[in-house]
Amino acid sequence: MVREDSFIGIDLGGTQLRVAAIDAAGRILDRRAAPVDRAGGVRAVIGQMEALIAKVRRPDTAVVGIGVPGAFDPGQGLVLDIPALAGWTAIPLATEIEARTGLPTVLENDAKVAALGEWRFGAGRGIADFAYLTISTGIGGAFVVGDRLVRGFRGLAGEVGHTRITDRSAPCSCGHEGCWEAVASGTALARAARMAVDRQPRSRLAALAGEAPATGEDVTRAAREGCPVALTLLREEAAWLAAGLVNVQHAFSPERVVLGGGVSQALDLMLADIREAMRRRLLPGHEVPDIASSKLGDDAGLIGAAVHAKESR
Repeated sequence: MVREDSFIGIDLGGTQLRVAAIDAAGRILDRRAAPVDRAGGVRAVIGQMEALIAKVRRPDTAVVGIGVPGAFDPGQGLVLDIPALAGWTAIPLATEIEARTGLPTVLENDAKVAALGEWRFGAGRGIADFAYLTISTGIGGAFVVGDRLVRGFRGLAGEVGHTRITDRSAPCSCGHEGCWEAVASGTALARAARMAVDRQPRSRLAALAGEAPATGEDVTRAAREGCPVALTLLREEAAWLAAGLVNVQHAFSPERVVLGGGVSQALDLMLADIREAMRRRLLPGHEVPDIASSKLGDDAGLIGAAVHAKESR
């Protein structure tokens, strides 16, 4: 019997650290998770990674891949900055994990590893020109063009959430106004929901939110129950999503766009509006792409980090 190696994928988020052993077919063999020790800082989080790797590691584990939610230097395995985590500046993360585990370790942007996961084993499988977008707290993206993942200089390609969509908006997380992320992310949808609840305190959306601030999940649930307020919010969200997707289509012309993140849970409720808005704005010759929800869901980043590790050997 031929032995096949396993690979470890790590999804480092702002609040959650997830680690999994994954085989060459993209199957998760074992997984562990822990809240990120934000108070303990960089050293504590690296220690958490080491401990979780030890729990999922197998005799045939060959390499570790880490999805980084920020800028990094792939040549040096250096994390340059993680906006969601304080202190992560010029951290030699790959070197640290290699020294602690003895396993070769590679880094990649979190959106790109999620795209890799979907491309190899999910909704983008078999598609040569494909876009992956995560619509969550922010908006991140990654693109496969001609069967190649687009990385760009220093691996920074894909920051579509900070393309300019409008002249005015609430401030974006980057400090500017008018970004796609500022008007179409899950954060933006939740902000619009809170304002709607203030205007319509007797709506079903307000009842679902209760005493807590309304969330994007509340909007989706209320819309599925037929709440007019929530349905209006999703029509507005669809319009903003379409505005950014038109730019994506004009720039990259993907055959398929895969959406991940919390807002994608309402895609079926928005898809017709998104497609119609895109159809009206696309240049002649461009077609509305196939638009689908992530097949791997929250596991796209874990699986994709392992895919990146495997393919980097």
